[in-house]
Amino acid sequence: MIDSNQNDNHINIYEPHEWKHSTKVAGVEWKNPVGTASGTFQYAAVRWFYDVSQLGAVSTKGCSPVPWEGNPSPRTAEGPASNLNAVGLQNPGVDHYLEDDLPKLKKAGALVVANVAGHCDDDYMQVVAKLADSDADMLEINVSCPNVTHGGMSVGTDPVALSSLMDKLRPMTDKPIIVKLTPNVTDITVPARAAVEHGADALSMINTVLGMRLNIRTGEPIIANKTGGVSGPAVLPIGIAAVYRTRTVLPDIPIIGIGGIDSGEKALEYLYAGANAVEVGAAALFDPVAPLRIARELDDLLDSRPELAAKLAAGNTWR
Repeated sequence: MIDSNQNDNHINIYEPHEWKHSTKVAGVEWKNPVGTASGTFQYAAVRWFYDVSQLGAVSTKGCSPVPWEGNPSPRTAEGPASNLNAVGLQNPGVDHYLEDDLPKLKKAGALVVANVAGHCDDDYMQVVAKLADSDADMLEINVSCPNVTHGGMSVGTDPVALSSLMDKLRPMTDKPIIVKLTPNVTDITVPARAAVEHGADALSMINTVLGMRLNIRTGEPIIANKTGGVSGPAVLPIGIAAVYRTRTVLPDIPIIGIGGIDSGEKALEYLYAGANAVEVGAAALFDPVAPLRIARELDDLLDSRPELAAKLAAGNTWR
């Protein structure tokens, strides 16, 4: 249908949907198990195509204490069934987020997961302090950023550093805290356990996998940052394995599965691996309506899986 509040050249592709299968993440009810993955969602763009309130949740672009310009160009390259990016968490900062992005999303009726980025513990603390009493429904802490306090290493690769960070953030807010984990570790269950033992209410996994592409004419890396994060269909098996392994060792923590989801069937795999919900990322870069399309496909698939649907609605998982 055409939204009368929008230019007639912009079409809302999907009619409102009567959702049949909800889920719960850290006690927060999502009307369906599908949200957007941080870094791939821009409300200014997708609002022309679908109603964001129809999604289970919207995880927004990571926000930092002050505006970040991100990395130099070129920032992206293609890979086999994948995308490589090193955007560098470009964003206008938490103050702009609170004044502009968050109010617009809440006015539209979205359940908002505010993603928090930082280069050191103090960065994270500044952002959480400002979001603690905001209208955001949940906070998602991106611990895959290079952390200058710990020698430029991602805090998500160091369970001691992650524990220390969570000890600082947890007392700052009563909002549910999701910790978004990097797959660039030997055993993702180690930082997962550290996050949970120090106050995380839920986990999201995986963030991008470290990768590189080379220009065979020059012999040099294609992107200016040299390495970047790999996302897209190619990382699906990595994400599913991370969820499955983490669910095995942490049977009660809510988990949001991320990585390679471009259909309801792929989302369903994550639910069978033990996820409570999923976030759709790279698919939305080439198909802006992918998150809502996938949510509708999954809603229909759950019709014939009443046992799984009942577990999700109750806040439980398949495993």
